[in-house]
Amino acid sequence: MAAGWLLVFSLTLFQSLVMNHSSEGPFPSATTIKAWVDKMQEDLVTLARTASGVDWLAQIYTKNTALYTVEANNPRQLVEIAARDIEKLLSNRSKALVRLAKEAEKYQASHQWRDEFGNNDIIYYNAKDDQNDPEKNETESGSQRIRPVFEDDPVFRRQTSYQHAAVHIPTDIYEGSTIVLNELNWTAALDDVFKRNREEDPTLLWQVFGSATGLARYYPASPWVDKSRTPNKIDLYDVRRRPWYIQGAASPKDMLILVDASGSVSGLTLKLIRTSVIEMLETLSDDDFVNVVSFNNNAQNVSCFNHLVQANVRNKKKLKEAVYKISAKGITDYKKGFSYAFEQLLNHSVSRANCNKIIMLFTDGGEERAQEIFHKYNEDKKVRVFTFSVGQHNYDKGPIQWMACENKGYYYEIPSIGAIRINTQEYLDVLGRPMVLAGEQAKQVQWTNVYLDALELGLVITGTLPVFNLTREQNGKINQLILGVMGVDVSLEDIKKLTPRFTLCPNGYYFAIDPNGYVLLHPNLQPKEPVTLDFLDAELENDIKVEIRKKMIDGESGEKTFETLVKSQDERYIDKGNRTYTWTAVNGTDYSLALVLPSYSFYYIKAKIDEPITQAKCKYCKVSESLKLDHFDEAGYTFLAPRDYCNDVKKSENNTEFLLNFNEFIDRHTPSSSSCNTDMVIRVLLDAGFTNELAQNYWSKLSLDGVVAQFVVTDGGITRVFPKRAGEDWLENAETYEVSFYKRSLDNDNYIFTAPYYNKSGANSYESGIMVSKAVEIEIDGKLLKPAVVGIKIDATSWMENFTKTTIKSLCNSEICGCERNSMHVDCVILDDGGFLLMSNRDEYTQQIGRFFGEIDPGLMRNLINMSLYAFNKSYDYQSVCDPEEEPKQGAGLRSAYVPTITDILQLGWWASAAAWSILQQLFLSLTFPRFLEAADMEDDDFGAALPKTSCITEQTQYFFENNDKSFGGIVDCINCSRLYHAEKISNTNLVFIISDSQLLCRSCDPKPLMQAEKPDEGPNPCEMVKQPRYRKGPEICFDEAKQDQPICTTSRASAMTSAPIFIFLQVFMWCGWKIRLTAVGPLV
Repeated sequence: MAAGWLLVFSLTLFQSLVMNHSSEGPFPSATTIKAWVDKMQEDLVTLARTASGVDWLAQIYTKNTALYTVEANNPRQLVEIAARDIEKLLSNRSKALVRLAKEAEKYQASHQWRDEFGNNDIIYYNAKDDQNDPEKNETESGSQRIRPVFEDDPVFRRQTSYQHAAVHIPTDIYEGSTIVLNELNWTAALDDVFKRNREEDPTLLWQVFGSATGLARYYPASPWVDKSRTPNKIDLYDVRRRPWYIQGAASPKDMLILVDASGSVSGLTLKLIRTSVIEMLETLSDDDFVNVVSFNNNAQNVSCFNHLVQANVRNKKKLKEAVYKISAKGITDYKKGFSYAFEQLLNHSVSRANCNKIIMLFTDGGEERAQEIFHKYNEDKKVRVFTFSVGQHNYDKGPIQWMACENKGYYYEIPSIGAIRINTQEYLDVLGRPMVLAGEQAKQVQWTNVYLDALELGLVITGTLPVFNLTREQNGKINQLILGVMGVDVSLEDIKKLTPRFTLCPNGYYFAIDPNGYVLLHPNLQPKEPVTLDFLDAELENDIKVEIRKKMIDGESGEKTFETLVKSQDERYIDKGNRTYTWTAVNGTDYSLALVLPSYSFYYIKAKIDEPITQAKCKYCKVSESLKLDHFDEAGYTFLAPRDYCNDVKKSENNTEFLLNFNEFIDRHTPSSSSCNTDMVIRVLLDAGFTNELAQNYWSKLSLDGVVAQFVVTDGGITRVFPKRAGEDWLENAETYEVSFYKRSLDNDNYIFTAPYYNKSGANSYESGIMVSKAVEIEIDGKLLKPAVVGIKIDATSWMENFTKTTIKSLCNSEICGCERNSMHVDCVILDDGGFLLMSNRDEYTQQIGRFFGEIDPGLMRNLINMSLYAFNKSYDYQSVCDPEEEPKQGAGLRSAYVPTITDILQLGWWASAAAWSILQQLFLSLTFPRFLEAADMEDDDFGAALPKTSCITEQTQYFFENNDKSFGGIVDCINCSRLYHAEKISNTNLVFIISDSQLLCRSCDPKPLMQAEKPDEGPNPCEMVKQPRYRKGPEICFDEAKQDQPICTTSRASAMTSAPIFIFLQVFMWCGWKIRLTAVGPLV
């Protein structure tokens, strides 16, 4: 009771002190502050309304309703039409795909195998031939090399030749091997099919056959150009590691990688095992699930994952980090290892692929077969076991070979680093057997997740179809081999054309997701790695969006309207807005499409032509005059959004050039030209006319102190900045749908003040003015429209003078007479709703306009958050880029090179072994490409060169007003002093005025800055995320077993392709024999 009385007394005393300090002391009272703020609000709003002409432009739109109609955006109708159009597009591409796969199977079945070929028997274009070195092309293989004539292709944005197809052969595959030569021979017939497909559908993009041998034949032909143009860079591309090939070659996988970590695998063998496991992880896609377990006397997970997890980028990264930490000790106990593996693999209580079940064993060998374990867990052979004998040793390989053959898997040998990449991807051939045996049932076109095209086409999805070997073996049995995968690309740009956005307003958009919940279409999806961006990461997550995501993955249709947080275009602010989500399935695919509309986007303006075309032409010629450069003095500096108005109007990021192109076309043609999007052209001309009237009849007649610029931005794509000189410093995007302040103004009824970017050089600083904007809102026949946003730029110096004058008392004799400039007693600031500084009475703060206030006055900002004036939201950007971290240099030697013993070299059999060929590769490539061994250790990437920026995750924090309360007050309590403050929101704006005791009088507060800027981060902890995985959906049909599927325990095809003729090795070995000590022995010293 006494404690409760003491608390009440303390609170009463505190309130009394504050009130006395406020009312009787020098600190202004709440009433006085409220009066200041009301006066500021009146002055600011009056200036913004008058100078911007917001009411004037609304009248222009209202009085000219005869020039346009108001059309409805029916979200259900729009999304269903777009879904049908996408379905039709993909269906047409599927026809080409089916034709290619059938013809490929027919050509291969009729092909006669040959053991030898003459120089002129195989004619093809090798995409890696140096086009700038014709002498090299002529002398290496004589006339078997084709040299196409290339032309610049605007569709592919690179040089192509439609007369030929190109062939890519991986660096570690010997193109002179018999298997590759036979593959080149029979796939040559595909060129005619490629051409026929293009004749029927000229919009087709890349058509590709990816062979199980690693060969890729693609059409049209184009040189294999390294995008980074990095000298000495190794081409690590292998078609079998591309997302579309992995998805098309086999059904999804549940893979348990079992690593022998006993003492016998220490040294080079352990390093080879680590690298092999890393490469194995790279053969998995987001449709697969995986975990890595190590074993010796006991078995344990190598990471925090206690079960199979989705093989996404973040989970694989976690596993890779753990694999590098595996150490070797103890003895090998296969029973413990396999028991642990089977228990985890057969655990159905967690999310998984629920299709192919695989155990991958990496070991140096052993005597144990663990038969009783396989009998206990795998008597029905539903789990395939693949075994890898790693390193150079004399252990008996029989037991681990038996494990693979008895469990419908395969046995591989990895004697050195040169054998890793090939042998860790050969298992896909085995997984493809059930598909081959299923025949037509498995002939279903699958569409992939979105990914970055290796030949620089940007974001694409690919339709895939497996190609089967239809021949029979000598004993009459059905061949079980998959020949490869056929693929046809669809650019995301083509899909975007089927989801037009320019009648939806800037805050309306389409998006699409796949069964993993990843977006393949979304305004926040960037063409950067990784492109696996979940819908809930592309937007600010809430429970309703989680529900929508699940329904879309399940193929349902629906609609939901709700309030949500919206991140601004520049990612500095958060707004609250009502959105209607409407979604439906795209038939024939696993995709689902949605349309998002704000409440003010259910109607849009459609300009019309009532006059005959000839009269209209004169009318629009007159309007377009205001878009010409010599009219900028009276009409304001004008920007035209770079849209596809007409096919004959060349787009350009240079506004002047684009305006010239547009004006030249309009001078010669009518908007109804067959090459034009008439609605889009007429709308932009309508907006040009309306905004020209605003500039010439209203802005030009005003003379207002403190206004640096006036501007208008329209839905049709026009931006006008007045006067002309202000437009010359305008740095906002010409595409109005990508302008942050425009999109924010539409979502807010207030006048929006936008802080300049702090520390950003050039005109976009506080010196160029503080931007104020407001949406033009009209109502036509009860239909709400927001066709434009108008605004002004206020001179910061003038604002500060008015700001201080408003608060200073006349005839004042006390220490505090208001917000005097550079006052020693009080700090006065104006912040926007994001917590950015816009105005201050202190000169040192003025230089920091646009900076987050938590960096200027951390103690006060923390109190504003604790008092619920501000709330904040943290999120992650998974497609960010960061400066590359300095990596410690890897030592050469044991990690990268296998060193043969003298006994090995003296044995003739060794010279033809895979180990010898691996040494040849290492020595030869170390001469040709000095960075080869370094590249071999790099993560597999199509463009794996060192780049100025690297892909990373960044954490973002945005602040916003938490509630609608207007007044806030309190004390910043420091160690031996305190500061009184009062905050008052400025009505009809996104601003708050704050007055506080000067920071100079209380220096003992926590000086640690409160940061808002995004920063590199590890992202959410994968160990925690896998405990509650997001909903996903696997394929409805799984091909993981077949009755006729029999073990094939013979030599891998990889060894046949990598074993070059002995004399080639001898010549190269003798030529660079002196390099042996430098390359292999030297690092051991």
